[in-house]
Amino acid sequence: MTESSSITDSVSEAGDTRSEFARTISSRVGQTVVGQQVVVERVLIALLTGGHLLLEGVPGIAKTLLVQTVGRAIDLDFKRVQFTIDLLPSDIVGSEILDSKTGEFRIHKGPVFTNLLLADEINRASPKVQSALLEAMQERKVSIGDTTHVLPAPFLVVATQNPVEQAGTFELPEAQLDRFMLRHRLSYPTQDDETEVVRRGLKLRLRREGDGAVPMSAFDAIDESSPFQVGDLTSAMEQVLDVHVSEVFLRDCIELVSLTRNHNDIELGCSPRAAIALVTASRARAFIHGRDYVIPEDFLALAEDVVLHRIRLTYEALARGRRGEDVLQDLLGLLA
Repeated sequence: MTESSSITDSVSEAGDTRSEFARTISSRVGQTVVGQQVVVERVLIALLTGGHLLLEGVPGIAKTLLVQTVGRAIDLDFKRVQFTIDLLPSDIVGSEILDSKTGEFRIHKGPVFTNLLLADEINRASPKVQSALLEAMQERKVSIGDTTHVLPAPFLVVATQNPVEQAGTFELPEAQLDRFMLRHRLSYPTQDDETEVVRRGLKLRLRREGDGAVPMSAFDAIDESSPFQVGDLTSAMEQVLDVHVSEVFLRDCIELVSLTRNHNDIELGCSPRAAIALVTASRARAFIHGRDYVIPEDFLALAEDVVLHRIRLTYEALARGRRGEDVLQDLLGLLA
């Protein structure tokens, strides 16, 4: 064996090791969720980078099921909160409770003390609750009474919102939207995928409880075993940090963000956090695809999820029927 072929084999083996983590989790999710490979990739990117993810899509397309399945595959502590208008900040972060026996206050920790928090329909919560979650997302700690508590590591928020039904909702402020590294928009499954979903539903039996029984749901079909532990995720996160980012790639990311601040159709452009998110997410995507370097494909695949929720179009642009997607394509064309 020549020296060059030995190096090639070594690089190939390293790539297999990098992509094995993603392949195993995607395979596990595929046993429960049909299709949605891109969404699985986005959740993995968020996990590998510690960034937060906003999933936007109509009800019934397996957002909650997918996130819970990923959490089970890595043996993460998972909690879900259904956001409603009457939710209080203490319902999320916790509160001080007076112990009647001792006469002293004790801390009751809320669902935010977990590894993977699913915030279902986050835009239904009041601004006060959203601001309480903001501290947890940015600083990974919360204040209960006079005490500050550090959240578990890893800590990740995956939030969902329905883009169609807006009655009784509160639009997320720009400050909170900017905290989400990615916002991904889900679409309906293909006809073939939807057919497979129905077929799997027909195979579900009854879940017996004593003499009674209830019909099984897709959540009952989630495999409880976990091929990976938190330590495996930590190891993968360290490998992501070793993914090489060229100066050209870095320049393109910064240039794209800069262009959003100088476009006639954009009222509010991206903050520097967008450039950081684009580079960081591209590293994780490269890792998932078995590479130790980023390529333009990573940039193009993630630009929409990183940029669109961070820009606000002018009234004149909206009146002309312009969409954020159209403006982004203009900006990408300037970089070509």
